[in-house]
Amino acid sequence: MKIVYESCTGHTKQYAQMLSGKLNIPCYTIREAKANLKEHEDIIFIGWVCAAKIQGLKKAEKKYNVICFSAVGLYPCDDEYVKSLKEANRIDKAFFYMRGGLDYSKLKGFKRKVLQLVSKSMAKDSKPENRELSEIFKNGGTFVSESNLEPMLNYINERNLCIQS
Repeated sequence: MKIVYESCTGHTKQYAQMLSGKLNIPCYTIREAKANLKEHEDIIFIGWVCAAKIQGLKKAEKKYNVICFSAVGLYPCDDEYVKSLKEANRIDKAFFYMRGGLDYSKLKGFKRKVLQLVSKSMAKDSKPENRELSEIFKNGGTFVSESNLEPMLNYINERNLCIQS
């Protein structure tokens, strides 16, 4: 079992590396995996969310046997959001969502401009429940935490998915 991930600004990479350390198994970017893994090898996949799509997911599913999935995104975790991600990405296996963050210094071009427009739009929204998101879109920030890995770790450990044979 290996971990394969797709990261944009580093939050997904942080989770992949934390999970790798906890499970004592290697992690690779989707690009690195090509040279280091066999086709159809069992993997745990972690990808970042952009417009409800989990980046790198399709590539990983075509080439490897994905045992469980995780998505890393900016939005707060709630059942409705997780359900919408599973549906949008046609996920029918174990799925976990972990909150990442936003780092404008690592974004370029179109992605940066789009998020800056979202930031301006959110600044006009005065709903109290959107205040935290509005601040993140304005200033950036991170929610990466080892505690966010716990549901995924529990799932993997309860099923002995990383036992080396």
